[in-house]
Amino acid sequence: MDTISTTVAKTPLPILTKERAGVALLFLMNGFLIGAWAPKIPEFASRLNLSEKSLGLMILVFGLGSITLMPIAGSQIARFGSSRVSKFTAVLLTPMLLVLSLTGEIWSAAIAIFLFGGLFGAMDVAMNANAVATEKHMRRSIMSSCHAFWSLGGLIGSSTGGFLMQWLGVMPHVIVVTLIAAVMLAVAWPIVLQDAPHPDEHKDSAKSRLPRSVLPWLIGCVALFCMIPEGAILDWGALYLRNELGATVALSGFAFAGFSFTMAVMRFAGDIIRDRLGAVMTLRICGTIAILGLAMIGSAPSVPMAIAGFALAGIGISNMVPIVFSAAGNLPGMAAGVGLSVVTTMGYSGILVAPSVIGFVAAHTGLGVIFLALSGFLVVVLLLSRLARHADGAHH
Repeated sequence: MDTISTTVAKTPLPILTKERAGVALLFLMNGFLIGAWAPKIPEFASRLNLSEKSLGLMILVFGLGSITLMPIAGSQIARFGSSRVSKFTAVLLTPMLLVLSLTGEIWSAAIAIFLFGGLFGAMDVAMNANAVATEKHMRRSIMSSCHAFWSLGGLIGSSTGGFLMQWLGVMPHVIVVTLIAAVMLAVAWPIVLQDAPHPDEHKDSAKSRLPRSVLPWLIGCVALFCMIPEGAILDWGALYLRNELGATVALSGFAFAGFSFTMAVMRFAGDIIRDRLGAVMTLRICGTIAILGLAMIGSAPSVPMAIAGFALAGIGISNMVPIVFSAAGNLPGMAAGVGLSVVTTMGYSGILVAPSVIGFVAAHTGLGVIFLALSGFLVVVLLLSRLARHADGAHH
């Protein structure tokens, strides 16, 4: 079994290794499954006769599942290593869309969606911890490109879902998606970096408990402030273009399309930039670009200017979360999974909770003011940017 301690070399390994391909496939598979779920939501709602309010509650249950299982995954990574937890959660996650398609009543659907959200979140923590371990093994940054593969998986899953459901039907679509996910997992299985915790590490319960140190909670705040604008653009971008700037339905889709396209491209470039400039400088440059993008969105007099703002925000936000996750997995005296579980839980709670709060506030202020205000969150990220230095710990 390859342990991190025995495989770290003095010089960086080649850019492409089987371990890097393995963890990238886990990110691709996870993104693909969540992407394939998005176009299924209307069918899920109509099958269970859910009102908009009830569907909102179901989506909240998905989020509660994630927030519940993420810390549990963190403690298990400290005991068993990220590769074992990644594989275990991936195996359980693979058939969940099938389960969700077979549920016929609200209570069984609520349990299924709680487990789906929980396993998605648990796998997310584990594969991010494995990416941190692979960074240490390779002595180079890979986290941004891993997140790029997640974005790519989401794009493939969401863009093909509606077409496949129309062409094949609801159940055949889910069977195809499940089989593709199973093939990705089977290919990744033997090549994912086998990290094992130090023999004494899981006996040291202090390392796998929720941390008392303020450091992971501060980095969690950075993750939260980076991810709230991302959630706001995802949920409110199209509505802002349509309702406040008078865009057509077709044009309003370009809010998230422009954002996600520049984000995916920059994530593939992000590791090279981070290795060249260091994590702190990269975070500061990205934060400044994201602030300009959000300010441009909020003050845009026209639709093209707002879409340009969304694209600029995508460039800025792209590499902020991967850097923060790398920092969380490299905190001194703490198992990678524990720091990561705190930071991912806090970060994702921003995407889950913020959109509903934004909806309430926007009813009184309008969405333009909201996007301007969100740039203030990223000013806080710039003030805390020195914390990103821990992300460079993967290279030492």
